[in-house]
Amino acid sequence: MKILHTSDWHIGKTLYGRKRYEEFEAFLSWLAGTISNEEVDVLLVSGDVFDTSTPSNHSQELYYRFLCRVASSCHHVIVIAGNHDSPSFLNAPRELLRALNIHVIGSVTENYEDEVLLLNNREGIPELIVCAVPYLRDRDIRVAEAGENIDDKERKLIDGIRTHYLKVCEIAEQKRKMLGVRIPVIATGHLFTAGGQTVDGDGVRELYAGSLIHVSAGIFPDCIDYLALGHLHVPQKVNNSDVMRYSGSPLPIGFGEANQDKSVCLIEFTGKEASVALIKIPVFQCLERIRGTWEEISARILELSQKKVWLEVVYEDEKVIGDLRERLEAAVSGTEIEILRIKNNRIIERVLNQINDKETLDDLNVNDVFDRCLALHDVPEEQRPELLRAYRETIMSINEDDSRTE
Repeated sequence: MKILHTSDWHIGKTLYGRKRYEEFEAFLSWLAGTISNEEVDVLLVSGDVFDTSTPSNHSQELYYRFLCRVASSCHHVIVIAGNHDSPSFLNAPRELLRALNIHVIGSVTENYEDEVLLLNNREGIPELIVCAVPYLRDRDIRVAEAGENIDDKERKLIDGIRTHYLKVCEIAEQKRKMLGVRIPVIATGHLFTAGGQTVDGDGVRELYAGSLIHVSAGIFPDCIDYLALGHLHVPQKVNNSDVMRYSGSPLPIGFGEANQDKSVCLIEFTGKEASVALIKIPVFQCLERIRGTWEEISARILELSQKKVWLEVVYEDEKVIGDLRERLEAAVSGTEIEILRIKNNRIIERVLNQINDKETLDDLNVNDVFDRCLALHDVPEEQRPELLRAYRETIMSINEDDSRTE
């Protein structure tokens, strides 16, 4: 029996305003082909299918087209909701999808047994039990009480998560005992385990507002033969265990993940013993972060001039370059290089140096920072109101675009 574990697709995610539908489509096509070529029996998707709770029409089309394609080659598909997903949105077509052996668990219910799936092979013989635990929201696992402090809240959250896994695993054990056959038990989850690795700019959110809760590997019952986790984007083991893993995101969510190898987990069971292999995901769009002096940046752009790549440029030098953007545009002219973000650390430092000792950057809004930039560049006072007005209109337009769905 072969099982493929993936998570954190974040379909619909943009990168500094650039839509990435071609990448998502390429990944899902590759994944469907891999499932067919590897003769995968069960696909596990451990949450964050979409990047927002209101995915665009294009995002939905990619998702459902993939499910239709993979249903013909994979015997079972299990999809759980992550913290980015809308439970009700994922759950809406689940009765229809079940006819294709696609099992969707968007949220917890009053009956723990709803999360325990007994899966049969193509001959109708039970072969696997999946404890399909979705992202556990605060209200699912904790009762708020007046006067509780952060420590009380974190203790209740951890106890609630532990209790939930104990309950579903007890049901899984009962099912296994009734069968009289020791078939494997897999559990899913979408959470942050202690010691989990993240990278700068990966968009991993704090799961519980006001709490830095990271659960320990010890909360998961011993009956679990493989733990398929989502939420962290770096592929990694939990507590150095081969059978407790984050598959990681299939695409780099930000430039901090640009050099990261992305993969899915292929699990094979021989009896109750699991062996895990990583299948590397191709790079569908090259990303690179270039940082340094102008000489270092321009030299690296020259090296990349024959490639199709998206760049984040971080300028770091004592010398102030006021026309950095113009220089960069000239450097990439005639190439397939696109610069999605420019960060001029020298300008930022000079702006921050204008903040008095009692101020922090958090005390300033975006308009304040723009005003400081105008002063830094000695823009005449009479020109500033019109520039500030145009800037505010631009920010408003960007915010409106971000709130729309297609």
